[in-house]
Amino acid sequence: MSLAYTAEEQVAVAAVRRACQLTSSVFNKLVKNETLVKGDKSPVTVGDFAAQAVISSILHHAFPADPIVGEEDASDLRAESGKEMKDRIVALANEAITAELGLGDNANWGIGPGQAKSDTELLDAIDRGNYEGGRIGRMWTIDPIDGTKGFLRGEQYAVCLSLIVDSKVQVGVIGCPNLPVDPANPEKGVGCIFVAVRGQGAQQLTLSGANPTPLTIPASTPETFNFLESVEAAHSSHSFNDRVSSLLNITRPPTRMDSQAKYGCLARGDGGAYLRMPTGVGYREKIWDHAPGQILVEEAGGIVTDSRGEPLDFGLGRTLGENFGVVAAGKADHPRLLAAVQKALGEAKAKA
Repeated sequence: MSLAYTAEEQVAVAAVRRACQLTSSVFNKLVKNETLVKGDKSPVTVGDFAAQAVISSILHHAFPADPIVGEEDASDLRAESGKEMKDRIVALANEAITAELGLGDNANWGIGPGQAKSDTELLDAIDRGNYEGGRIGRMWTIDPIDGTKGFLRGEQYAVCLSLIVDSKVQVGVIGCPNLPVDPANPEKGVGCIFVAVRGQGAQQLTLSGANPTPLTIPASTPETFNFLESVEAAHSSHSFNDRVSSLLNITRPPTRMDSQAKYGCLARGDGGAYLRMPTGVGYREKIWDHAPGQILVEEAGGIVTDSRGEPLDFGLGRTLGENFGVVAAGKADHPRLLAAVQKALGEAKAKA
């Protein structure tokens, strides 16, 4: 009996792998050398557009009927004023698309030597990400560079892709070009891809797609438990996390990094919990920022909810709607973490 979503998993890994190669190339060619001015022509903008073009192009060849929820649109690139940036994006995207076939690749997905795409094809690929989402049917989510500031610092960022079917995440892939393969053994280098398929577990691959290693969130101890949280306090409330740490008597300082790399680290036991509480009123999380991470943690044996204990709802459109915050941890730790979060929220409300 064939496993569900085998083809989708293979395509998703191939797409993320090529996008990871592209973003690493952008960093090495453009960020290090600072050959582009900041602002509209910043390297991260070029990398975002080009990576989305590559992933969307591959998805369109493999699953032409599937809609895509992506972060970028190409309207500015179609204007004459955007020609210089468009030309850079097209060149970078085609470099990634036409690279030699690797492990698990299939030329029918529109990749490999001789498969360069026209400007129009690549701009159309970017614009396929304009789907508004919904509760019924299949859709993919793309976050081409999650963790912009981490990317520009040469630290952690992620290329993220998920397949959602009838509001439920079924496949999640997170590529982390700068994440250590094994923090305990630095000589193993950096760069890994996290993959999860509903009901089939989670695993870590190398950036080449090799050496699949099953992932299970390990049992934590008071000495090893700590939070994985955003670098930027503007993205997630550090002070709130500190209060929750105090309530739980956590002594280890938090591990801070950008992007959904935090979900990957949680899934393999590099931290005890991922806690993200909004810092502003009315903020709504984007579905592409959490869909791949949610299934990865759940398939590794964890639980992901909002601060009320409600599951994340991926059927409301491009955002998570009324879900407030994200609380992710192993099954044994999630109940006490959620209780502490709710107590801290009650304290904050009483002070307001």
